[in-house]
Amino acid sequence: MASKSRAVSSKGVEEFRPYITRALPTSATLTCADNTGAKILRIVQVTRYKGRHARQPAAAVGDFVTVTVKKGNSEQRKQIFGAVIIRQKYAIRRLNGVRVTFEDNAAVLVTPEGEIKGTDIKGPVAAEAAEKWPRIANLASLIV
Repeated sequence: MASKSRAVSSKGVEEFRPYITRALPTSATLTCADNTGAKILRIVQVTRYKGRHARQPAAAVGDFVTVTVKKGNSEQRKQIFGAVIIRQKYAIRRLNGVRVTFEDNAAVLVTPEGEIKGTDIKGPVAAEAAEKWPRIANLASLIV
């Protein structure tokens, strides 16, 4: 009698991605942390979000979102851009038990391919976002 072989799940092979609470729903305002000229951004859509019926889509650190510029250059205002969230006020729990909170919600304008539109990032960047987006990690002056 042959014994049953157990299938190995793919999650055991890949690195473990910790759960980050999605604290920024659509229509949340963010500060723009790069030097593109935009000041305040508003989340319009969370890309690659799978949710429940009637639940408002929300984003967390490291997520790609679609934003509009609410305050900034006249050329950029009322335009739609892609952005990556690099900071959130709500606590991020790390695997070692430490909880990290930032003093504001911030994002960086990005092209759909992952290239950053600006040349500088103001303030710290969460390690979760830097790990997911290597271009952001290159430009970040401080990774927390």
